[in-house]
Amino acid sequence: MKSPLSAASSARRPRSRFAPLAQRTARAPTRRIVRTAAAIAALCATAAADAAAPQPIEFVEAVHNLGYIDLYVGQHAGIFEKHGLALHVTAAGGDTQAFAAVLGKTAQFAVGDPTMVEMSRERGGPGMVIGTLVQRAHYFGVSKTVAAPIKNPQGFKGLTFVTSPDPNTNYSVTKKLMQDAGLKLGSDAKIVEVNPGTEIGAMLAGRADVAVAYQPNVAAAVSQGAKVVFDFSSYMGPFCNTGVMVLPDYVKAHPQVVQALIDALEESARLTYAKPDYAKEVARAEFPDVPADVVNRAIDMELQYKIPAQTIPVDPKQWQNLMTMQKYLGNVQASLKFGAVIDNSFADKAAKTAATGAGATVAAQ
Repeated sequence: MKSPLSAASSARRPRSRFAPLAQRTARAPTRRIVRTAAAIAALCATAAADAAAPQPIEFVEAVHNLGYIDLYVGQHAGIFEKHGLALHVTAAGGDTQAFAAVLGKTAQFAVGDPTMVEMSRERGGPGMVIGTLVQRAHYFGVSKTVAAPIKNPQGFKGLTFVTSPDPNTNYSVTKKLMQDAGLKLGSDAKIVEVNPGTEIGAMLAGRADVAVAYQPNVAAAVSQGAKVVFDFSSYMGPFCNTGVMVLPDYVKAHPQVVQALIDALEESARLTYAKPDYAKEVARAEFPDVPADVVNRAIDMELQYKIPAQTIPVDPKQWQNLMTMQKYLGNVQASLKFGAVIDNSFADKAAKTAATGAGATVAAQ
């Protein structure tokens, strides 16, 4: 029988010095495995984060206006991010400037008058149109002095119109309609050119009888007592007013990015028409300085006249109407075949996907 002292000593006696060594030997591989697994998990998490990071895209719009509501709906609804893109949208100040940003490679994509691409290609330059954003002439003739609505361009006689500078679309459209009506520009009717977006102000200041303007400026002018006296969209019919422009080299190098952008625009266009109240909410956010009722009225008019694109592929009839006008004005020869300037492959695929319901839907809040 052991004494209490020896028992206590035995209880306090350290375990064999070989046991910790054995335990350490057994634990060491386990610890290394854990550390390695943690490192791998961290790397995987980093890779996943990198893969999930949206692709930055410089995107230029000709001017900030509600004709481009499909674009803004897509931004606010997070549709571009859902398709892996982070758009940085800036307004160039005109169609020429928008396409110049693509030519200069300061932007990957631009929206504006697609005539710019036709002009470039005819002169041996680059450019491609991969979709449409505005499918009708999105301009209205607005006046405070013309009492009765103008039924056709013959009624332009004796009036002075104010538009953006040549070759912006509202100038080209107005000039073409005047000439079609047999009016001599400068004597039978006149056009005053001002910076894009300032047409209404020039008309209200008395520099012109009629402003050829877009939304929400039109609705704002109506709220100040002006009237819409001529509807360009209905008179001209289908018209590729605004195209999505890009360089062919970029399309070739980044087809997945191009497809993602067009998929997002197709989804955005369908959401605009499916959820007009949401489109109005987006429009109010984009133009916070314009009264809410004015913005709402502007969206109602945009959708009533089916001005924003309902689907993104460029319709041949829309393109033909644009080219006929621009050729008549002498801006282009319209010598290139449709497929030489338009690449509908991405938009056709996006429309087909959306039509079959394969694309994910966005629930507007």
